[in-house]
Amino acid sequence: MNTDTMKPCCISSDDILKMETRTRAAFINSLSGFKSASLIGSIDSNGQTNLAIFSSVLHIGSNPALIGFVSRPDSTQRHTLENIIETRCFTINHVHEAIYKNAHQTAARYPKLVSEFEATGLTTEFSSVLQAPYVKESRIKYGLEFVEKHALNINGTILVIGKVIEVFVPEHCLLPQGGIQIEAAGTITISGLDSYHSTHLLSRLHYAKPELPPTELS
Repeated sequence: MNTDTMKPCCISSDDILKMETRTRAAFINSLSGFKSASLIGSIDSNGQTNLAIFSSVLHIGSNPALIGFVSRPDSTQRHTLENIIETRCFTINHVHEAIYKNAHQTAARYPKLVSEFEATGLTTEFSSVLQAPYVKESRIKYGLEFVEKHALNINGTILVIGKVIEVFVPEHCLLPQGGIQIEAAGTITISGLDSYHSTHLLSRLHYAKPELPPTELS
């Protein structure tokens, strides 16, 4: 590898502000590195389903089990956010290689009465305990009960938090220590606004302690 290509160039905040809007969005979205590619399923009180891809899903806490995501400002129609507040539930569905193009297409601005499931060729699936639809083709998915939202004053984005109600995961992906081997389900990642990546496990390490060096799990 040519080390000269790894020498960083400095891009100032002024340089960023001068970027064209879409260029700046793509650049800043890439800065945080690889992120989860997740499809969020929701439904309104009339039974109209909605599906949208998000790369902002994050772990909030384990007791209780809380997962959140960041929604764009509600200054315009946000079907996912509106549905979640209205019916107080939603699903999060991992994206894998066989459906990533369908998943990407859900970012298109379809009218409220057009379901992204039908528009992109994905299939709705419902459980007995949750009103919101799952993506049948997704291999790891979970349902959440809406608990709260927080508007971020700095830019108007909204942190939506849900409590995990149920989880569907292939049995062979469950690890004895409690983790999920998401790579075994083919889950992929996203960077920027439009780049999708498969993953490769380097190793698993023991719980870090000050007196011990990093040690691989067998």
